[in-house]
Amino acid sequence: MTPSPVRRSRARSTAAAKAAPAPRPFVAHHLAPPHEILTEEETRQVLEKLGASPERLPKILVTDPGLKTDPKYEGLREKGEPLVGRLVRIHRPSATAGEAIAYRLIVPTVGGD
Repeated sequence: MTPSPVRRSRARSTAAAKAAPAPRPFVAHHLAPPHEILTEEETRQVLEKLGASPERLPKILVTDPGLKTDPKYEGLREKGEPLVGRLVRIHRPSATAGEAIAYRLIVPTVGGD
């Protein structure tokens, strides 16, 4: 036996389409490690300390949700400050070291954000 198709009212679907839901505030997941966007000066100092060129570091997209764990992320985006080329310091808990610190280089998305 074939189920009958469900009928939907057009008035309901157009009203729902017109009233867009309010954007939800970002809430970091409890397993997402805190990210810290470094200033341009801090980026330069860390690269000198590591003795590495930016091209050799792991990358992170400028649209990565993990960047939103930094409280100053939204402020930097609203000001229009360039984030591409800066480093991100990621603090992860470690059973052996207590805290592991990783660095990522912020790169643009394919669309050029």
